[in-house]
Amino acid sequence: MAASLVFRLHDRGPEVVREVLLERGWEEYDQEKREDEDWNLYWRGSAFRNSEYHNLLPWQRLNHHPKTVGITRKDCLARNLRRMRATFGSALYDFSPTAFILPNDYTRFLSEYHKLRLTRGPSAYWICKPVDLSRGRGIFIFQDIKDLVYDCSVIVQRYVSNPLLISGYKFDLRIYACVKSFHPLTVYVHQEGLVRFATEKYNLSSLHNLYAHLTNTSINKFGPFYKTEKERVGQGCKWTMSKFRHFLHSQDIDELLLWQRINRIVTLTLLTIAPSVPSCPNCVELFGFDILIDVKFKPWLLEVNYSPALTLDCQADITVKKGLIGDLIDLMNYTMIDSLREKAYHRRGYTQPCFRANHPSHVSIPVLSKFKETKFQKRRNGSPSPQTLPLIKTLEKMNQRQSRQHAFVADYQRHLPPVDLDETHASRGRIVDTTANKTHTDRKTLNLILSPHSRTKVSVVNRQTCPALAPRLADNRSPRLSEVTDHDATEIEAETELARETDVSSSIRDIPHRGLGFRPSKIPNIYSGSHRPVKMERTTALNRKHIPPLRVGDFIRTFPFNTATLRASQHQLDVKIVIQELHRVTAQLATSGSKLRREEKEVKKDGEEDFDSLLWGPKEPPLLSQLFKPT
Repeated sequence: MAASLVFRLHDRGPEVVREVLLERGWEEYDQEKREDEDWNLYWRGSAFRNSEYHNLLPWQRLNHHPKTVGITRKDCLARNLRRMRATFGSALYDFSPTAFILPNDYTRFLSEYHKLRLTRGPSAYWICKPVDLSRGRGIFIFQDIKDLVYDCSVIVQRYVSNPLLISGYKFDLRIYACVKSFHPLTVYVHQEGLVRFATEKYNLSSLHNLYAHLTNTSINKFGPFYKTEKERVGQGCKWTMSKFRHFLHSQDIDELLLWQRINRIVTLTLLTIAPSVPSCPNCVELFGFDILIDVKFKPWLLEVNYSPALTLDCQADITVKKGLIGDLIDLMNYTMIDSLREKAYHRRGYTQPCFRANHPSHVSIPVLSKFKETKFQKRRNGSPSPQTLPLIKTLEKMNQRQSRQHAFVADYQRHLPPVDLDETHASRGRIVDTTANKTHTDRKTLNLILSPHSRTKVSVVNRQTCPALAPRLADNRSPRLSEVTDHDATEIEAETELARETDVSSSIRDIPHRGLGFRPSKIPNIYSGSHRPVKMERTTALNRKHIPPLRVGDFIRTFPFNTATLRASQHQLDVKIVIQELHRVTAQLATSGSKLRREEKEVKKDGEEDFDSLLWGPKEPPLLSQLFKPT
């Protein structure tokens, strides 16, 4: 029987993920019936441990990249944006209000506070936020420094006191951005998002009224006017992004420029951590960007949410979040079954297909006999203690598993080409093929792996692809390879755990992938049940690198967005070039009726094709190349 796809949820949530996956024919992981590694997708609100990244198997995905705390904790975000501002100029990174991390920055804050009091009088407002809390807890707004009272680490920011209002109500935007990969950087932004309203009219004379100044649903759903019909806003406190676009059209607002500015914020924020995030191709990350728009239609970044809330509080939540999760699963590009996992568990009966004793993350399994010699193992009468019986059974199971692993290694290594640990990669645990002068595998065999359904050709398969994989997969159904290569709400406990694990994750460098020997980015097209596969996008000969699809469902690829940014992200991310291209595209959009084509279609090298990119924002966004054609 074919191995159906298996998902694993931490602490039984979030429910919408379970619902969407079960509708698609997935099975939920049951630790009583399955092996520890017998799953395809592990979803949790908190950060994964370092060892969980190192021990990933070829068929497994995690919903978090390592070391993203640099933008998801308020103090880390403020610190990183300050660093980028110092490096690339305050004019570029001017989308976040001036922030101070207290108590360390208290002297700097005091200087800025008195400076503004002298120039603007009491009209300067500030907002104080605990660095490691979410859902609006502990937030307050003040004018006078005597009202600044705190008992934990906080950030103090200039309060954007001139927000754009709809019928007198303040709102912000929850933008969902998915980072498919940090190496190379590949970003998608979802067409649908949420517009979150305060439930009382905005009023600067009542700074203590959180229902008028904060847009957090977790606060406003308990407000006295949450269920009442509010002018234009209606009941509740949320709109879909589609409804907001309709509002923009009714106000004759240039939404293309607005969306590009928001997209620019997303990209520039991710650039602050992209070079430092370790490479882990089997991870995908969904971020929630909170964006506030002021009366001049300038977007401001408020914060970036780690594990954005997926609770369903209203119809807008159901519409947006179910579609969001469905598109995210499509972006992962699973097939109906997982033949790799099936082979591993049903044919070989092992749990770790690439066992390397010298791997830095490998921990040897203790031998049961050694434990039997300890004084804790037996009572005086020689029978095992009831307290140690579970340990004995566990160790016996571990020893049996170890025996199966060693038996598999002996058999599996006979099928591998000669390998050696290159000196430059030994510390990272990468296996390097020393038979460079030999043919890795013939094209016919490799095409059996790719299958006729894939447009991926042998020429674009990375040379690190394991040649031994082909004959071992050819005897069964060949997996299709696709070319899609602030904690909120119920996720609050994850914030504390994430803070605790910051020091652990900082030790991660480049995550070696433990698998059948092929490049992790070429994972089987493990697609979902009854849903049709995403339309395949062409693969160009551009530097022999794969170009990700323009869109998957309502996810629009926002980075890379042209040939220059693709090249700048392929090897070592060139942040300077990316920033130059972002500035150029935004400037072109800001030039109304521009006849300048610039060099959007750059001079193509031999074998190159056009690089198309959609402008994120409108429901049916135009291509950038179409948008900048001369009028």
